[in-house]
Amino acid sequence: MRLTTKTWLPVPRDLVFAFFSSSENLEFLTPDWLQFEILSERPIAMRAGTLIDYRIRLHGVPLKWRTEIAVWDPPHVFVDSQLRGPYRTWIHTHRFTEHAAGTLVEDEVDFRVLGGRVIAWLVVRDLKRIFAHRHEALLRAFDLPVSTPAEILISATQRGRQA
Repeated sequence: MRLTTKTWLPVPRDLVFAFFSSSENLEFLTPDWLQFEILSERPIAMRAGTLIDYRIRLHGVPLKWRTEIAVWDPPHVFVDSQLRGPYRTWIHTHRFTEHAAGTLVEDEVDFRVLGGRVIAWLVVRDLKRIFAHRHEALLRAFDLPVSTPAEILISATQRGRQA
């Protein structure tokens, strides 16, 4: 499955990338109901190969999650990949493009879930909520009005075809 989101900010790309370069801001971008906590020692030097350990609580179940920064190309893109956690696969690409006197922030997450269709439905529902919160939190981080709804698309491929 693939999730894509876009948020445009009237902010220079270097400042937006700097915000994302601070792992502490991930806590700000994550909804409180996930009880997200970074377990890795801080400050975390963001670069290719960096490992970050987290703990979340999903539907009351505590889960540990480890990601690796697989790609680090400031101020254009970075990619984090799950090494251990709640998904079979989680590859999250963050792109930052100069656009219309600001920055277009694009998230693309390729993921596979454990379990069947009911679990997939729950995961998709939760991811939409998480990324809608992230969109609003990002606007608040730069003192912008939270008036534009998040553009969130989740698509699934099955046996090589779009579902």
